[in-house]
Amino acid sequence: MNSTHWMNRILTCFIFILNVVFAQVPERPNLVVVYTDEHNFRTIGAYRELLGKSLSELWGDGVVVETPNLDRLAHEGCMFTSFYTVAPLCTPSRASFMTGLYPKATGAWLNNNAMDPNMTTWAEILQQNGYHTGYVGKWHLNGDEKPGWNSKHNFGFTETKWQYNRGHWKFFEDDPLNGPQAYEWTTESEIKFADSMERNYATDFLMDRGIEIIENATSQDLPFAIMISIPDPHAPNIVRPPYDSMYTKFEYEVPFTGKVALRKNPALPGWTSIRVNISDAASVIQELEEDRFRHRYFSNLYGMVKLVDENVGKLLSYLESRGVDKDTIVIFTSDHGDQMGEHAKKNKGRPYEASAGVAMLMRWPNGLPKRKVINTAYSSIDFAPTILSMMGIQWSGISFHGIDGSDEILSRDTISDPTISKRQTRFITDSASSRWATAVRDDYKLTISKNEPWLFDLSVDPHEIYNFYDDVNYTSIIKEMQEELYDTMFQHQFPLTDTGVIYWSKPACWDSKNQITTWKRRLCQELTDPRYSPGCKWRKIYEQCPVACSQCCEDSTGPILVQGTLRTCSSLSDFCGNRRISSFCPVTCNSCHGGLGDTSEGTDGNESDQDDDDA
Repeated sequence: MNSTHWMNRILTCFIFILNVVFAQVPERPNLVVVYTDEHNFRTIGAYRELLGKSLSELWGDGVVVETPNLDRLAHEGCMFTSFYTVAPLCTPSRASFMTGLYPKATGAWLNNNAMDPNMTTWAEILQQNGYHTGYVGKWHLNGDEKPGWNSKHNFGFTETKWQYNRGHWKFFEDDPLNGPQAYEWTTESEIKFADSMERNYATDFLMDRGIEIIENATSQDLPFAIMISIPDPHAPNIVRPPYDSMYTKFEYEVPFTGKVALRKNPALPGWTSIRVNISDAASVIQELEEDRFRHRYFSNLYGMVKLVDENVGKLLSYLESRGVDKDTIVIFTSDHGDQMGEHAKKNKGRPYEASAGVAMLMRWPNGLPKRKVINTAYSSIDFAPTILSMMGIQWSGISFHGIDGSDEILSRDTISDPTISKRQTRFITDSASSRWATAVRDDYKLTISKNEPWLFDLSVDPHEIYNFYDDVNYTSIIKEMQEELYDTMFQHQFPLTDTGVIYWSKPACWDSKNQITTWKRRLCQELTDPRYSPGCKWRKIYEQCPVACSQCCEDSTGPILVQGTLRTCSSLSDFCGNRRISSFCPVTCNSCHGGLGDTSEGTDGNESDQDDDDA
């Protein structure tokens, strides 16, 4: 009798636990994606907490934006520390995010290219499964149209009245006669909306329209999936009061990595460059920090981030008021980052963390544990298969290039398993200028380009300053990541594959681009000038500058990528007319004297700095 009693109690408890567990996972969770444009993840408090001051307060001690609502997404859900855009450029990044495919496959691999109308998006799959879908804000996948209302291709979104193609508009209104209208910030528009900025400023207006779509769905008892694409904090850096004055009290320093880059100590990788003489570095840094236009640029950028955060708070409050917050997956991310002066550059277009790395925050009270941190590397092509799996949606007949990360996200573990996170590799492409291609893991980032290969060890060098490619301790990791990158970049047509010759390994004869260690403010390339060539008699100088000092004539032992094939010097005698090949194989090409080695800065004049607006 007693044992039966206890067995019944145990069975009752077990059934209760099962009911609680399964009740927490709704059959049809809702989805809201908040998507900002050109947003540095270091401006978000939750990332600041994780990174610490040295990696987050780059513009000065205490120079921060408080973002309690974005932080709440991380504290009550999960945050990704290694989430990357597949291409740090607006159009290709957005196309891959929507389709789960690499940019070339979507047709939208360059800015202002239209996405192939035959593409299937995650929104279309959700729509086919009974979801009420909607898109608000910047789309940038319909070609050159500007602003581009009422696209003939809705790609699975039911409500698109407030979807526009491109442009960084600062005000919107619904004109009774002409419908949706967009305005830049001008004297006229500032006067027009002086008394209604809280309603008509872009961030506020678009969030309100997104909430209206949710209201339409909930009033019909329909599951919803909407995307709210906010054009801020992309330039032009103007924001409405009072956010335009909240951060004027700060002085904005040049980031540490920017100062290092300007001093070339060490120099930047070959896939990026700056046009500042090393002798002018100190004065340039001072001028930048005293520049009041730059000060206004940064203070308004911080203000834009603050306003985005408060609108995310508005969204969360609305979901709670409707009683659907626990069954709604809220996601915050961006199309790409903004270097904000890191490595002496602004905007995007490079594989640096601040350019290609983006925030990814997820909150889903009924599906995710609190304060979960995912260190495993993922990219924007992984979003479509992952979110569909998280929502229990099948997609038979559709192939994604991305991977499904839902198992890791939905597990009750609050931190990534290092045996998995340390080995998963994702890939980033330079769609704009075909300068580079990158493989990235949680701790490592390998970039191949027309210049020397570059390996960052992100755990040892989180500022991304030093090249570990020559370190023998990294030989095995380089081999693994290069093999993975080779397969991916050719399978998925990364633009770099159109380049005829790529240094797949470092040439045996190679001058350092860094400031000469024993000769301040001098570079190896200056040693070809008769005024400075006597410096080559010093051992420490000719060891750092063997090409400029004519101290090296040696064929490289590793491979070089020629027209898609990895070759060694023994098979390259017929290609010696190519400058990179003659530098790589000076003995084979009989080119040991006069201009040996590819010591040029940058990318042979083909670099596009991506410092202009992408719309």
